[in-house]
Amino acid sequence: MDQQVSMTDFFGPVIHTYTRQNAIDDGVLIDVTETAIEAGIKFPFVVTRAVWDKHIEWTQDDTERQSYQDQSGRLWDIVWMARHGMLNAKGKTRELLFELYCIPRDGKSKRAKRTTLKLLLGPGDSVEPVLTVLLPNED
Repeated sequence: MDQQVSMTDFFGPVIHTYTRQNAIDDGVLIDVTETAIEAGIKFPFVVTRAVWDKHIEWTQDDTERQSYQDQSGRLWDIVWMARHGMLNAKGKTRELLFELYCIPRDGKSKRAKRTTLKLLLGPGDSVEPVLTVLLPNED
């Protein structure tokens, strides 16, 4: 006789959960929804700390060492190209890779290089659709 066992019966009660909001509060994810709304995206939108540090953050020191850049412009480029990727996606997909040109934040580069990022559509804390931009090797 097959007897179905619930996950809680099998594993026991949940001890702790780490929510998307917890990750935003901790700085693991950076909420850029306001910029995404300006670009015509209607879903909550975050980037990982790694994407922020490598492809968005830009200080006056970076400008002096490398090239004039604007942090809000770098953010806009990522959000806009993610939007473009979504619009051009063939069929329904929860994950896509998109490309843009970006000056690496490495202290020496002066020219933009082709960069690939990953966009995930997933459920938020309340199972609402949310978007996350990650480095291609991040999960």
